[in-house]
Order: sequence, then C-alpha cells, then structure tokens
Amino acid sequence: MIKSNGGIIGPDNVTTGGAFGTASGVFKLGEVTNLIKESKWPTAGPQGFQVANSCRFDDGSSTQMNKTISSTSTTWTFSCWIKLNPTGTNQYLASWDMGSGESLGIGIEASSNQLFIYTSSTGQAPKLYDGKLRDPGAWMNIVIKNSSGTITSYINGTQVKTSITGTALASGTLRIGCYTGSNYFYDGYMSEVVLIDGTAYNADSFGEFNSQTGIWVPKDVSGLTFGSDGFYLDFKDSANLGNDANGGTDLTEVNLTSIDQSTDTCSTNFATMNPLENFYSNFTFSEGNLSVVSGANGYFSPILSTIGIPATSGKWYCEVKFDVASTTVYSFIGITGSPIAQTNLNIGGRTYGYAYIYNGQKYNNNSGSSYGNGYVEGDIIGIAVDATNSKIYFSKNGTWQNSGNPESGSTGTGAAFTISTTPTQGFYFFGCSDDNNGTGTSAWSWNFGSPPFAISSGNTDANGFGNFEYAVPSGYLSLNTKNLAAVLA
Repeated sequence: MIKSNGGIIGPDNVTTGGAFGTASGVFKLGEVTNLIKESKWPTAGPQGFQVANSCRFDDGSSTQMNKTISSTSTTWTFSCWIKLNPTGTNQYLASWDMGSGESLGIGIEASSNQLFIYTSSTGQAPKLYDGKLRDPGAWMNIVIKNSSGTITSYINGTQVKTSITGTALASGTLRIGCYTGSNYFYDGYMSEVVLIDGTAYNADSFGEFNSQTGIWVPKDVSGLTFGSDGFYLDFKDSANLGNDANGGTDLTEVNLTSIDQSTDTCSTNFATMNPLENFYSNFTFSEGNLSVVSGANGYFSPILSTIGIPATSGKWYCEVKFDVASTTVYSFIGITGSPIAQTNLNIGGRTYGYAYIYNGQKYNNNSGSSYGNGYVEGDIIGIAVDATNSKIYFSKNGTWQNSGNPESGSTGTGAAFTISTTPTQGFYFFGCSDDNNGTGTSAWSWNFGSPPFAISSGNTDANGFGNFEYAVPSGYLSLNTKNLAAVLA
C-alpha cells in the first residue's frame, strides 16, 4: 500500500497503483468527514524527524544544481522527498553526465506520470514504479538503490521494483533538477536530497511509518555513511542552497536564489494552487504552483488551493500579490465552497463563493456591491477567514478594508461577508479568477506561508508558522497540514 505524506483535501484521488487508508495524498472531498470520524486524520502529535526546509525548482527558470563526481561506484543510493507539478513534459530529478556519451537519469515521464531510470548507452528507460506520480499536493519519498548493478526502488517505504539492471556512477557531472544541464527541468519542491556513494541502503534508512497514522515520515539521515562522492542537501542555508550538510563539496546552484528556499516540506505541507483545478486549461503555473497566470479568453477561469479549510472551524489567513493586470481583466480573489472545475463560474459566482474584486467591490452569488478600495498591480491582498464565526475580511497592503477587524469575533466589525451557507463537502478553498473573455491576461502570486516573492518584514501566524508581509491577525493560522491537524483534532 503506497501512502503519500501530506493529508491533502483535493478534487479526486489521482494516484493509482496503491490504496489509501489514511489521510494522505489527494482525497475526494466526500471522504474527508469519514476520515475524521474514524480518527485517521493526522493529529498534531509527533510526525517523525522534522524537516525544516525544501528547495523550490522551476522549469521555466531552468533551475538546477550540479557537482563533479570524481570516482566510479557500482553501489549507490539516491533518496529525495518531492512535491511535484505535473507539467506535461518529461522532468528529471537527477542525472549523471559521465562523458563519452554515457549518461544516467532518474525522471518522471510526462505521458505516463511514471518514475523511470534512463541510460543513454542502451537507450532504455525501464519504469521504477507502475503507479502514477501526479499528485501536486502531497509529498512523497523516492529511494533508488543500486547494489552491484541491480536496482531496487521504493516509494514511501514500499518496495515497488527490483532486479532492474543498473549503471555504475563514473566520474563526470551530477545534476539535481534536470538532464544533462539543459533539458527536462524538474518543476516542484525537493527536500532531504541524498546521494550515498558505496552503500546500498533500504528505504527504512530514510523514513519510517508513523505508528498513529501509518503515513511514511522522514528520518534523520545525518548519521549515514555518505562515501567520497555522496552528499546531503537540507536546504537550510538560503544563501547557499547547494550546501552539503555532510561537509563535502557543495553543489553549484544555477538560477536559484534565496527566495527558492521554502518551509513547505514533507514535515509541514503548505497549500499551493492546484493545477488539477483548471477548467479551461487556461492557467499556467510556476514557483511551486504558487504563481499562476491566466491566458487569453479564460472567461470565468477559476483556480483553487490544494488544501481546503473547514467551513465552520478555525481562523485562516493568506496573502496574494496581484502581479499583472490588463485592461480587459477583472480579478476576483477570495474563497469558494467546492471545486468548480466542472463549471465556468468565477470565485464569487455561487452562494458559497465570496470574492474581493479589482474595482473594490465585494462579490457573492453573481452580485457585486460596494466594499473597499480597488487594487492594482503590485498590491498585496490579505484574506482572513474566521470560519468559527462565519466572517470574511480582506486587506489591501496591510489595511483592512471597510474598517474591518478580523479579531472582533462574532461581532464581525467591518466584515466583507457573513458566510450564510455551508458547502456539502464541508470545506472552503482559497482561489482567484479573471472573468476575462478577451485577449488580456492576469497573474497572481499566492503566499500561504512560504512566499514565492520577496518579503520585506516577515510575520508568522499564531502557531509560529509562515512568513507574511503583513501582521497576521491574532489567532489566525496559515494553511498547512500541521495547523489543519490541530484544528481538526
């Protein structure tokens, strides 16, 4: 049974090749209530070794890391945790360019969404896992070991393939996040990236099943024997993301900066925007699915978060930067009560949809009314959802509109909306839409606590999570699995 790490609420179970018995991976919304009733949702208790940071790779920016390998090894192990974006193109997690036309690559095939290992000398790319890796909201651990020429692979602690003929690593260039330096770039997050030179470790050296949830969680790998060309990337140093935490030679970063360091990890999984919610296939995604751009003729085109918030529990906060707007674009930012990929309604187009529009109006059930100031390119919109008291507030560059006070509780001082309906599934999603049927485009960058844009101040939520431009209202939480687990416990 393959169990992905994360506890994500999404539109459908999009991973095949394994059964899911706990809150893990992308789940049908209707299953969430049963998971909570059966006490299968992860609580705020111990969740294994706590990973602090990841690195955000972006195929559009050709991001990668590289290092020179000096020796030849017939025995090696590669392990990493990933949260990927299915881009529609092949993408490589790692590759070795060993000269004389010989190369090796570990990647995910676009047409099948399957993990494979490619060797240029044979032109063969055998599959390392028969299931499909296409979940944009869950972290998963991949371990591949080569023991004297025989490859065995593991996904989240479960052995999925063995007896595949492997290739020795010879002197040359190793790359993380692409193939041969200029092709098939990886798009998504990586954490705990490990290369072991000279030892074939099983998956249980890198993770373990949590006794409460059955979810595969990380272990501390610092005590492993890495070998002469091995390394350990923990991404804790934002000024040197290629730092080898094992003390060896650092990897060289290409097109990566400090902003690519993220706190979205296999220990604390933050929401992103969901490429599966793309009704017109009109949105493009970058920066770990946090930056979204609408294309032309994307009329009422909506995009939603990977994680939902309980409709009646907790207080939740996020920020979104309005990056690009053209004259034919009408931005809607807010929440809606269920996935809307089956319809062409914008964020405020239903009774359970609530939006703040570019012109300063608020919008619900296809009707707009006066609310606050309009917003333009560069403005940062804050969204505060007090689900406990059924209130929604919006800020512009740190100023709460309509003299709103998100800390006013049931009084709801200056609230944009009082939530009047509860969606069938019991969850709301953050989202945006452009209401455009012309040639213009719009773009937003979402910050659920791990921002894709530079933050000048830095503010955390009530539990110490997140990095926000403006002060988080007292008692409000960023949208990640630890906070969600605490509210639902």
